[in-house]
Amino acid sequence: MLSKKHETDRLQERLLECLDETDNLKNDLDTWTDSLEELSEIVDALESENGLHGKTILDVGTDCVKPLYIALKFKPDKIGGINDNPHFLMSDIEQKSKLLTETKIHFHSCSIFNEENLKKILKAEEVDKFDFILVSKTLHHLRTGKNCIASKRDQKHECGEDEEDCIYEFVEEEIFKCLLQYGERVIVFEAFYLQDEDEDKVRGRGGHFTVKEWKQIFEHLSEKYNVQFIKPMKYRLAKGNMEKVKLILRKMDYVCFYVEAKKSA
Repeated sequence: MLSKKHETDRLQERLLECLDETDNLKNDLDTWTDSLEELSEIVDALESENGLHGKTILDVGTDCVKPLYIALKFKPDKIGGINDNPHFLMSDIEQKSKLLTETKIHFHSCSIFNEENLKKILKAEEVDKFDFILVSKTLHHLRTGKNCIASKRDQKHECGEDEEDCIYEFVEEEIFKCLLQYGERVIVFEAFYLQDEDEDKVRGRGGHFTVKEWKQIFEHLSEKYNVQFIKPMKYRLAKGNMEKVKLILRKMDYVCFYVEAKKSA
């Protein structure tokens, strides 16, 4: 017979396993519900003259779930998803989506900065450019600047060797030029809860945008591109007119907008 202590240890071990399993199931559920919530904010930015019939979408930093929701609701021709940290649902959703929708869904382990792989993806999808690039809760991870700006938020910050607490600069000119290289319209959804920890942060690539950073981003975009706010209010950003933007940033903690190249006169 097992000793009382051995039996207690075994039960404690099993309890910990059950708690881990519960956490994993909760995380899975959160992925599905969060994606549906994000899609409800993004939907108006996907509007086009003839719906999404025949359209193509690239989901940057994909959670794999939004592409399935989009395919079921809007029925575009193709949806590609890229993530340099592949989601465990990638293979299952890609394969089983064929039973639910005629939209072709393909996922790739790839970064938006991997030009060689992205050219291969465009070739495989038989497109020169995607109609839409979706960047949902991912823009703040596209920090490529060489300088760490964490000390601007915390004067006590010191850059460690692992850069765990660092925050790289966001170079808006470089990022939006890159995104628009692969798509006609870039749709961005971001929430910015500065008090919350960015759980997906990798070294200095992460950290929610401050209001000051947002102002800098929108000032650049208003100079170079056509910018349409979708949420929390519909508003076309005019060059040099930042008053409504400042109001949005003061009152809200999320924003959805899209960016397109300016059409030649």
